[in-house]
Amino acid sequence: MNPYAKLTFSMSLMLGTTITISSNHWMSAWAGLEINTLAITPLISKSHHPRAIEAAIKYFLVQAAASTLLLFSSMVNAWHTGQWDITQLNHPTSSLLLTAAIAMKLGLVPFHFWFPEVLQGSPLITAMLLSTVMKFPPITILFLTSHSLNPALLTAMAITSAALGGWMGLNQTQTRKILAFSSISHLGWMTIVLIYNPELTLMTFYLYCTMTGAIFLTLNTTKSLKLSMMMTSWTKAPVLNTTLMMTLLSLAGLPPLTGFLPKWLIIQELSKQEMATSATIIAILSLLGLFFYLRLAYYSTITLPPSPTNHMKQWYINKHTNTLIATLSSMSTLLLPLSPMILASI
Repeated sequence: MNPYAKLTFSMSLMLGTTITISSNHWMSAWAGLEINTLAITPLISKSHHPRAIEAAIKYFLVQAAASTLLLFSSMVNAWHTGQWDITQLNHPTSSLLLTAAIAMKLGLVPFHFWFPEVLQGSPLITAMLLSTVMKFPPITILFLTSHSLNPALLTAMAITSAALGGWMGLNQTQTRKILAFSSISHLGWMTIVLIYNPELTLMTFYLYCTMTGAIFLTLNTTKSLKLSMMMTSWTKAPVLNTTLMMTLLSLAGLPPLTGFLPKWLIIQELSKQEMATSATIIAILSLLGLFFYLRLAYYSTITLPPSPTNHMKQWYINKHTNTLIATLSSMSTLLLPLSPMILASI
């Protein structure tokens, strides 16, 4: 892709995200979401592979439908209440339509079907943007309207997302699809606590973006698209593979790593809200995700490939250290002792 075109699309992504997260009016939030959609679509299809073109078309159609629903929701609310302010979503039908629109934007169950397919057809860096940056504006809209949403509906969507994300990820062999179902599962954790503690949802999202970004950048460095390719990636960067294992275990939520912090706080908040049953169910469902994270860690670090491997082994190349991967990996594993400071900041 032409570097000027790539710069234009990247700047448009930043512009669209900034417009949406800083707007109070529904029309400006909608405009920002549309700019984001139009900017990321060429980045998905830039390889010109049929799977990439298919992913771009699926993404565009789903996002266009979600934006239409969001605009319709805001118009119904304005018709009945006279308010275009995002925080003044008072009409129950508008609230229901908005929940469906944002669920489509994020890939929450039952609107999750497009997400694994789009990630599988995208390059790894674009897949990272779809899993992190592109979810920030919809999460912000959920944060601003959290007081108006239906608790029972959100809890049901959250538990089914955690269940389906863990269950569908069990038999996957493609790393991008595994991370897509991991994203669906984590969205369930963020959604279930949204109404009771929106700041905790944002903190969980930030930590999820840190861990997922580190994993995608590491996979991009070692060019690991499948589990069988991860077995031979240790020859390229042994230390990087070790940090990948730690980051995967952190994403699974194992103590004493960073990923344990949001799960612990969410279960604590649900217990305070007398939702012990929901907390127990979602905690048990996270064991499904733990299985495939452990499998990824096992393939990348512990397993040696068989002698007649189908992939050419690459010798270790002493490249310059990638500062971004080092920073994100460190944050993904070492932030738990700083949890009092993190809690004071939210």
